[in-house]
Parts: sequence; structure tokens; C-alpha cells
Amino acid sequence: MKLKGAQIVIETLIEQGTTTVFGYPGGQVIDIYDALYLAKDRINHIITAHEQGASHAADGYARATGKVGVVIATSGPGATNLVTGIATAYLDSIPIVAITGNVPNSLIGRDSFQEVDITGVTMPITKHNFLVKKVEDLAPTIREAFRIAKSGRPGPVLVDIPKDVQNALYEYEKAPVVEKTPVAEVDNALIEQAAQLIAESKKPYIYIGGGAITDDAGAEIMALADKIDAPIGCTMMGLSAVPTSNPRWLGMEGMHGHYASSIAQNEADLIITAGCRFSDRGTGNTKKYALNAKIIHIDIDASELNKNIKAELGISGSMKKVFAALTDAVEAVKHEEWSARIQELKEETEKLEKQDNTLTPFTAIDAIAEAAENANENIIVATDVGQHQMWTAQRYPFKESRTFISSGGLGTMGFGLGAAIGASTATGKKTVLVTGDGSFGMNLNELATAVTNQTPVIIFIMNNGVLGMVRQWQTLFYDKHYSNTTLERKTDFVKLAEAFGLNGYRAFNLAELKDVLKKAFAENGPVLIDCAIDCDAFVLPMLPPGGSIDDIIVDPSAM
Repeated sequence: MKLKGAQIVIETLIEQGTTTVFGYPGGQVIDIYDALYLAKDRINHIITAHEQGASHAADGYARATGKVGVVIATSGPGATNLVTGIATAYLDSIPIVAITGNVPNSLIGRDSFQEVDITGVTMPITKHNFLVKKVEDLAPTIREAFRIAKSGRPGPVLVDIPKDVQNALYEYEKAPVVEKTPVAEVDNALIEQAAQLIAESKKPYIYIGGGAITDDAGAEIMALADKIDAPIGCTMMGLSAVPTSNPRWLGMEGMHGHYASSIAQNEADLIITAGCRFSDRGTGNTKKYALNAKIIHIDIDASELNKNIKAELGISGSMKKVFAALTDAVEAVKHEEWSARIQELKEETEKLEKQDNTLTPFTAIDAIAEAAENANENIIVATDVGQHQMWTAQRYPFKESRTFISSGGLGTMGFGLGAAIGASTATGKKTVLVTGDGSFGMNLNELATAVTNQTPVIIFIMNNGVLGMVRQWQTLFYDKHYSNTTLERKTDFVKLAEAFGLNGYRAFNLAELKDVLKKAFAENGPVLIDCAIDCDAFVLPMLPPGGSIDDIIVDPSAM
């Protein structure tokens, strides 16, 4: 059956299991949008307020499901508006396929209206990208884009399609859903070496990143931790891979990690690291990182091994399979002294994090969790970037994998609302976006998208009137020179919500917050809560920039 190239695009997306795409129409994708119209009974399209919001929505869709998210944009400014979203997905290894239109082949390179070399622009922030110059290459290229996006270490792929290719006719034949490229089996000799290192350890520590979620390795991680009597810590991207209720769980480590997790990692004699890249936010000063520990580094991407931190043993492969093999290969042991030390650290952390009955960032997060429990809602929690993100990462009791949606590697303010819409759309779950007044101001236009689609997103704004994380640094390290971090904006978020067509509530104390959360969870569509937070509330503990665990700050007044 001969179809226009634009129709082949949509048929191939449907063929590959795509049920929802996000995007914004324009001149160079009008044919693709015509094809979407003709196939509207088989594929859903959500138009956002801005292409960046669409890219974040596709990202949130992928994070919440593990499926490939899809976003469509026109040429020129439409395509460049995707760049921040593509980079966000790239730094966090999220599988999305971005489809952009371009001017006809005959006009490429002639500075045509809305022409941009988007493949050149996105080369450093995609796993791969394609400029499809012939209609016969169109379906195979899109299939290859899906394969690349979801194979190995996932990531974004861009497919740029000139307008004449969209209009050309070609025979379309349906093909099966492409499979991931198989991951090579791990050499048993490496498993044996790792098992020997574990056997020699008295203070093992398991350290996981986002790869644990990608590979659905939570059960295998917990099984190994139980067998070798080891605590479990994580990067921010590893949150939700293991339930926070697990007795071995210490939580996030690093610059703003839990005290117990960061100290335990520093005192360990063996760190079993899987699915993380030893980011500077996790390690602090690499010259002082875990000086007393041997490191086993497991990652599906071999290029990460020994890149930032020298490992005693590097293993490239599926962490789900590696952990399962290690669990079979090691003997069950108990480390009573190490377990006692871990318990001490947990108790010290509880003292540091103890809260009263006033409204604080932590009691606000507790109130959200309580409201979700009372409403019997298994929610997804999304965040923007800043203090609120760290408070959520430190405090929220995650129960299931893929229920924490946040920008880690790029740290993209404005990510949250689009991502929350994408995650909720993908799963049907109520999604709470924890954001700050600074981050929310960047992409609040996506309220229109949430209202139009009645997406069940609760937007929870921690409103302190400042750019909190930068202000915290200015307080601690820049003699309180508050340069452009006190916003002094007059925005009334409740009235803004009403203008967009959703209900808005305010909370100035904990009792008010609990009351409005109950109302918010009772609603079916989007709702906004403006919650007043003290501008001097800090994210603690904190490792100063360039510092090590020896420099950890738990009480700023002692500096």
C-alpha cells in the first residue's frame, strides 16, 4: 500500500506501540499532523503550550513507563525549543524519539524560512540522530530510532524529515516492534572476582543509580543486600528502585544526601556500584572519595567504567543479571559490627531530621504522603529543580519503582509540569508535582495543557519568594550577597490557576495544608496549592562545592 511519507511516519509509530505523542504543529510538519488527524482513532496527540513542555512530557511518559516517549515539532524554532528537553533526557538516559520537520531537500542550506540544522545542533545531546533524505528510508529509520533509544543505556534519538520526504509516496509494509539490542553476557570470571571481593569485605555498601530503575533490578539488589548483610544507598536518580521502607535502605547520598547514607559510604571497605556514573554531586572531591574502599563498578555502558572514579573491578552488562549472578555466587554472611554502626547512623539521621508540628519543608512532604495514603492513591511524584527537589528526594516514602520523576544530570528548572503531565498521561495515576515558585515560573504555561486534558496533576508550590538553592549558597559561601535571588514578584498563583481554569488553594500553616490537600486529592482534574515556606529553610546535610565528607555541613550556625 503506497502512502505519503507523513502517513508512513504515523503508521510506523503505531506499529512500534506508540499510543500517545506530544507536540506542537507548524508549517514543516503540517503533513504529519494531517496524518495524525486521519489516524486519530488509533493514536492520541496532546498539544502542549510550548515545544519544551512537549519534550518534557515525552520524557515523563518514558520515565514513568520505561517505554519510548515521542515528541513532534516543526522546523526552526519548533525544533530548537526541544533542545533543553532532549538534553535533559540525554543526561538521565531516558528513551525518547523526537521527530522534527524541515524545509524541503532543495532548500536545505539556503537559509530558508525556519530552517535550522537541528541534527547538527543536537549531535552532542542525542544517542544518534538522522536526517531522512529519501522516503524509502523513512520507516526503517524510525524503527532504528526506537531500537537505539531503548537499547543498552537508553537515550534520546532525533529524526529530522524534510517536507518533500513527507509528501513523497512509497510502499509501506508493517513490521514487528523492534527488539532491544541484546546485552552481552558477563564473563563468569568477573563474577567470581566480584564474589571474592565481597567475601573479603567486612563493611560492604551497595550504591545504585538510575540504571537500577532502567533495568528493573530492585528485587535483585535487595536479594544481594540481604545475603551479604549490606546497606543500600543511591544517587538521586536511583530513588524508588528500592522501597524506602526496606530496612537496609539508607537513602540518597552525596551533596544533599542523607547523613547515614553518605557517612556509611565513606566508612565502607567495599562499594558495589551499579547504574551510576560517579557524578561530582555524588562524590564531592574525587581525590578524597571513599579512600578506604575498594570499588566494584557495574554499568551497562562500558564507557562509564573508570571514567570518574578508579574501580578495583569494572563489569559491563545488565545489572539485573549481574546482581542475580552475584547473589548465587556469594555465601550468606552477617556483619554484626557493621550492622550496629549502620543502626547508629540511622539514629543520628533521625535526630537530625526530627520535626515538630509546624509547617516546614519536611512536614509538608509528610503531609502530601499522608494525604495520598488517606485517599488510597498510589501516586507518582514529580519535581522541578532546586531545594524542593532535594527535600522531596530526602523525605518522600517511595514504594514502587518509576514513581519519582526528576531531572538529575542537567538539573532543568521548568522540567516538572510537562513531565508530570507526561507521567500521569502514561499511567493514569494522580501525579503530584512538587515545585518552587522559581522553577514553576519557567513553564507554568503548561497549566493550559493540564486543564485542557483534565490531567490529574496536583501542583504543589513551595513558595518562599526566592531562588532558594542559589540563595542557600549565597548565605553559606558568599557572605549573604543575595544577588538576584529575592524575586519580589507579585504573582498570585491562586488567581493564576483560576485564570487557567483550575482550582487553587493556599496554605500558611500545617493545619491549613492538610485541609487543602484533602480537597486537592478529592478532585479529578488538575489543582494547584500555593504553600508558604520559610526562605531561610536550608537543604541539609550539605557537602560544600569541592568538599568531601569531612566537610559535611549539618548545622550552618556552627560554620
